[in-house]
Amino acid sequence: MQAAFKRHHGLQCGFCTPGMVLSAVALAEQLKAPTQAQIREALDGNFCRCTGYQNIVKAVQDGLAEMTA
Repeated sequence: MQAAFKRHHGLQCGFCTPGMVLSAVALAEQLKAPTQAQIREALDGNFCRCTGYQNIVKAVQDGLAEMTA
């Protein structure tokens, strides 16, 4: 998941990264192929100060695909 965040520029300033990554890994344990809406719901409560949510969602999708492959 961390590599996917790096590839998709989901790290930004780093303020939200720990919470985003841990939420994404927890999501991977629950769902194999979540929709964008499910990803956004799982990340709800983790605030990105850089407003990089698009890249974060892309990173989570890519990271989940790698983790379940």
